[in-house]
Amino acid sequence: MLQSRLQRTISQPVAVEGFGYWSGLDVRVEFRPASAGTGVVFVRDDIGPDARIAARAEYRVDVPRRTNLIQNGVQVEMVEHVMAALAGLQIDNCEVGVDQSEMPGCDGSSLAFVEALDSVDIVEQDAEVTRLEVTEVVRLSDGESWVEARPAVDGAYQIEFELDYPYDAVIGRQTVAMEVTPERFRRELAPCRTFVLEREAKALVQQGLGSRVTPRDLLMFTDHGLVENQLRFENECARHKTLDLIGDLALTGSQIVGQIVAHRSSHKLNAALAKELAGRYLSVAPLGVTA
Repeated sequence: MLQSRLQRTISQPVAVEGFGYWSGLDVRVEFRPASAGTGVVFVRDDIGPDARIAARAEYRVDVPRRTNLIQNGVQVEMVEHVMAALAGLQIDNCEVGVDQSEMPGCDGSSLAFVEALDSVDIVEQDAEVTRLEVTEVVRLSDGESWVEARPAVDGAYQIEFELDYPYDAVIGRQTVAMEVTPERFRRELAPCRTFVLEREAKALVQQGLGSRVTPRDLLMFTDHGLVENQLRFENECARHKTLDLIGDLALTGSQIVGQIVAHRSSHKLNAALAKELAGRYLSVAPLGVTA
């Protein structure tokens, strides 16, 4: 049973450095404490303290393979792994300062962000978290891909994800099903890395993207297997997609009570579900939103 709880933030700033997968630019991201009711807010430090983007589904822009947000002309890119780390650890209020638009890719997972956040204290605040409790089935689809929110089983936040690559046996069909808790997120999802097929990687490089990324920075598959790397879990690809889904659904700005079931779901579908759920179930403004 997912009990109502107080909002939480971190006790002091902590930073992670790396480079953006898409841009190749060095970037520093700093997690900072935020007051109750703030939610997650990105701040473009390279522009100025007023260059702020609230982490809400309505600010997502449609780009391939990642989640970008734009508010008042200010953009942050590839935020899903940062959002997953905060949501997975149940950190509700946080200012995320960055000196470039794109978050660091690190090893393609949320592990570096989780380790940084775990290096400082997480503190409770004097306000209850906003709960989003699913009471009816909500389903969105796009061709063969779909994602569905169902009423909670035992009052928990649960996710089931089925990944299916029917024409790429090296990945094939993988499934994950779990209750989302901070402990399970740290242990079973945070280390799971993004993945790409070699032919997809070559196409991106030809477009001038990802030229700094090597097979050691993520999971790259050929027809014969993984290149210069080893899996951390047999179904690591499906686990990473589950991580992405958690990050995208965190754009509701709330504690979800429900069961999420997805089949080959994309960032676009995930964010659309987050927006739909927030519109249906949040009778008060999500965190970070003022009336």
